[in-house]
Amino acid sequence: MTVKEQYDFWCSNAYFDDATKAELKAIANDENEINERFYKDLEFGTGGLRGIIGAGTNRMNVYTVRKATQGLANYIIKQGTQNKGVAIAYDSRRMSPEFADEAALCLNANGIKAYVFDALRPTPELSFALRTKGCTAGIVVTASHNPPEYNGYKVYWEDGAQVTAPKDKEIIDEVKAVTDYNMVKTMPKEEAVKAGLYIVIGKDIDDLYMEELKKQIIHPEIIKEVAKDLKIVYSPFHGTGNVPVRRILKELGFEHVYVVPEQELPDPDFTTLEYPNPEDPKAFTLALKLAREVKADVVLATDPDADRLGIYSYDTKTDDYVAFTGNMSGMLIAEYILRERTKLNIMPEKPALIKTIVTTNMADPIAEKYNVKLIEVLTGFKYIGEQIKWFEQNHTNNYVFGLEESYGCLAGTHARDKDAVVAVMCLCEVAAWCKKNGITLWDQMMNIYNEYGFFKEDLYTITLKGMDGSEKIKEMMTKLRNNPPKKLGDWDVVSFRDYDKDEVLDIKTGAKKPTGLPKSNVLYFDLTDNAWCCARPSGTEPKIKFYMGVKGSNLNDAKDKLTKLTEALKAVL
Repeated sequence: MTVKEQYDFWCSNAYFDDATKAELKAIANDENEINERFYKDLEFGTGGLRGIIGAGTNRMNVYTVRKATQGLANYIIKQGTQNKGVAIAYDSRRMSPEFADEAALCLNANGIKAYVFDALRPTPELSFALRTKGCTAGIVVTASHNPPEYNGYKVYWEDGAQVTAPKDKEIIDEVKAVTDYNMVKTMPKEEAVKAGLYIVIGKDIDDLYMEELKKQIIHPEIIKEVAKDLKIVYSPFHGTGNVPVRRILKELGFEHVYVVPEQELPDPDFTTLEYPNPEDPKAFTLALKLAREVKADVVLATDPDADRLGIYSYDTKTDDYVAFTGNMSGMLIAEYILRERTKLNIMPEKPALIKTIVTTNMADPIAEKYNVKLIEVLTGFKYIGEQIKWFEQNHTNNYVFGLEESYGCLAGTHARDKDAVVAVMCLCEVAAWCKKNGITLWDQMMNIYNEYGFFKEDLYTITLKGMDGSEKIKEMMTKLRNNPPKKLGDWDVVSFRDYDKDEVLDIKTGAKKPTGLPKSNVLYFDLTDNAWCCARPSGTEPKIKFYMGVKGSNLNDAKDKLTKLTEALKAVL
């Protein structure tokens, strides 16, 4: 159907409710808006759905959620695993509970049990729940840290990680095959509950989740020793982290946890935030205000679905708070875990640390020092989760820690996605260790820099919305792919990795070899002097992202190099 035909179909067909029709009729004279809503189906990508909430094929609504779930149900039935059921969680966004119910009732109508949380829960707890319940799959209704007009739908498989190849493509094919809304099944909630298909879960999973988190604590005695002295400020950014984060810190004995009152309760409009993302310094305004009032040692914030953690640390030298990137906080936790487990002789055999290709290269010397195998994977925490699955299946390595630059990490294997609740817990243990040793988290970060090198990374993002934006992003990637630069400013390109072609090109010799990683629309430039640059279109937002890293002789030198590399990249673009 054409855009106009799709629009007319939604406006007139009895399948769609009156509210949907009214919303669409209100834009009858806005050709551009109709085009944006109907020029394509909201893409069910390798991570699921994510889009602006509203009526239309290219929007998040009950109909697109149902349609996606019907495709998932068809796939599950073909796999013969429908008797295992599906776990479902949701966050604090607009329509999240409604979308969760729509997904559950579609599964129920297909004869598949749905284990639905009784209230909002973090994404990592969904990963834990589906493994605990022995489900075949899981769904989280969330748009993570996107602006408030967005919502999303992420699909997990039985190992607890987001779906990876080949299942991701197979599920996408099943979703695409649902072309007729009359093929989509649903049923009344009362009937589903009565039939034992719609099952509410909650406290039982929460208690088990907390117990699993506590297993990652290395020095409970240090926490007890400084619990009265350490001051922690925390913001859940109106999201799912509030209850579990406060609970775990309280149960571990931390006595001074100050929650930002204005951002404590769920708010789908994220009224106090421009952007509910711990990567955004402006999001910490209220938390830092409270931190200065109470003289906090550490300031923490989790994104709405509590899989990312942002931190600030007090610095005694400047009497102010210093922001940590995801690379810095991840390395702070990783270095502590590797050091203390080695010291106590509780490191597992064949230990492994996993990072994504765009995560700091500081991981390399730290892993080398503690004789831990370092494995690189594509961007996306699902690839870290996949490695854990392979370790268990093949008995090759034992997972110790995994991280990605975008403020996500995981200690333990209770979940197979990044977990900000366990990250808060680990970070606060590191803060307790620092307090006992008379230093701040920032002092410890400087100790790590001085030992391993001044690695610094940045992200340059270009946002290009709509159909035109999507085409421009494709053009930029094509230009870089077909004519890769041999130089970026002061740096020579040593090798060029094209993950879509599974090819690494040695610039000097012209020799080619495979990347060894799955096919992906990612380009990576290895540069001289320990520098690198990587280009990747976002899978969830209308953006193209350029990741960069350098190594300097000190922090200022690293900062200067990073600025020069960014400018060199802009010149090439």
